[in-house]
Amino acid sequence: MSKSLRLSEKWFRRGLWLVSVVFAGFLIGLGSTLVGDLPQVERVRQMDDFIDHVAADPLRATVKTSEAAEHKASQELEQAELQLNVAQQASRNARETFGNWIATRRATAQPDQDSELIARTKALDALKAAEDKAEVRLSAQQQIALDARQAQERAQEQLGVLEHDANIKLEAEYRRIELRVFGYRLALTLPLLAVAGWLFVKKRKSTYWPFVWGFIYFALFAFFVELVPYLPSYGGYVRYIVGIVITVLVGRYAIVGLNRYLAKQKLAEQQPDQVRREELSYDVALARLAKSVCPGCERPVDLKSTDIDFCPHCGIGLYDHCGHCAARKSAFSKFCHACGTSAAASATNSAVTPPADSRAAGRLTGPVAAL
Repeated sequence: MSKSLRLSEKWFRRGLWLVSVVFAGFLIGLGSTLVGDLPQVERVRQMDDFIDHVAADPLRATVKTSEAAEHKASQELEQAELQLNVAQQASRNARETFGNWIATRRATAQPDQDSELIARTKALDALKAAEDKAEVRLSAQQQIALDARQAQERAQEQLGVLEHDANIKLEAEYRRIELRVFGYRLALTLPLLAVAGWLFVKKRKSTYWPFVWGFIYFALFAFFVELVPYLPSYGGYVRYIVGIVITVLVGRYAIVGLNRYLAKQKLAEQQPDQVRREELSYDVALARLAKSVCPGCERPVDLKSTDIDFCPHCGIGLYDHCGHCAARKSAFSKFCHACGTSAAASATNSAVTPPADSRAAGRLTGPVAAL
């Protein structure tokens, strides 16, 4: 088609295609912004919206109290362990000193040191009592920490069951929200596709075709980018079924269109040659001739051969002769390339004036007829 256009017309068409793309870009930007804001229509749901607060709140309070008790018990446990270590170290040191003193007393065997022996023994007993007291305190803190930890674990286990049920309800709600948002997308996209289909069928060759094609591109983008990726899967069944339905619809449209085109071509090939040429657009005919195909039936034809004046497939005239200079020219040309005579005027002259060979034949046969 572009080979049959004027140079200025080519650049105008390129500019109009650019307008179409820019128009589609702005529409896509507006549509993406609108579709991106669709999820805000739904309120964001959380697990707490579905949990049993009557049962969960006391458990959460128990967990919090147990955590605080365990933390406090851990701190006091560290202090008790430190005090026990100090008491044990003091007791060890005292026993070591007492052992050395006993060994010295046995070596000297001095009876006057019995009172000191009794005092040292009492001191050791006091240190042992302090050590035992520290161990008891340590054991008590360990028991408190253990009780707090076990209470926390029991509460966490019961709370986990409630949270699991709440998560199941939350996931179900998310699926419902996803379906609703997809419904919003579908409600926006399907009318766009319907309008785009109508524009493609009725208006794609109108005066304002750049805006028509821009809207068509926008509708296709909205369908394949803003709708198809968000189609619920359900394990792939929905997407495959939708793909099959769309393929069947598109395939059926293509088959019906092909049969309609073949029937139209068959009907057109039964019409007279002149009528068929008049019905063909000049630009369409030139574009098909540039591809070495018949403008009528679109089958390949050897246009370089000077012996072919008619299509061998449908019989439409491809070349004729100028009525003014008899030069061989394309039957679809509006002017003769040899003399510049209009094809319409050439056809009129050909209908009124017989060809040169017929006039010559008439001159030759005239005297014979007279004889």
